[in-house]
Amino acid sequence: MKHIILLAVCLPLCGMLHAQKPDFSSKKAAGTFSLGTRNTFSFFSDDNAIGKGIGGQFRIQLSDRMNTEWYFDYIGSKNGNLSSRNDYHIGWSVMLYPKHNYAFDHLLQPYLILGHCFDNSKVWSLKNPSNNASRLSMATQAGIGTHLNINRRLDCSISGQYMMHFGKDIEVEPVGDDVLITKKNLTTPDGHALLTVSVNYKFGHLW
Repeated sequence: MKHIILLAVCLPLCGMLHAQKPDFSSKKAAGTFSLGTRNTFSFFSDDNAIGKGIGGQFRIQLSDRMNTEWYFDYIGSKNGNLSSRNDYHIGWSVMLYPKHNYAFDHLLQPYLILGHCFDNSKVWSLKNPSNNASRLSMATQAGIGTHLNINRRLDCSISGQYMMHFGKDIEVEPVGDDVLITKKNLTTPDGHALLTVSVNYKFGHLW
């Protein structure tokens, strides 16, 4: 069933890309479709753990100055020798380009980025994995970034953002040689910084 759904999504997209012969010789950027892979690093969370992650993304550029990014991240982190945490992000972002730098023909192409995601988090004790807690939350993020355009079709992108989560926070407190892991009853905001590095290839224009 999953394969059928995947084919149903991919086949129309492939057909559109085939019908639109790629042309990157002009200044046109609207309609560009690209795929990429990414590494994400998380800093300054409540437990001060540094998270390292991997993921993927695709981009659909809505207009010359507005690009969209649809992504998935898996991020893992450890709080010393006490606990471990996994986060799964799935979301989307909007990138806004300067007025005269949007066609991927400059080495540096800066942008503002802001977006939204859903997050599934799980925290567990390293000594007793059955001692754990999980949560679902929503988040918003915003920051700045730049493309490093290797050519008109291939870029490396770097962005820094601050992500604010809205959900029931998970707390980890040392108790003897183990930890007490609890999930709060009330929704509270908590945030962390993100650094994302990605490599992206433009396959063609959807329109």
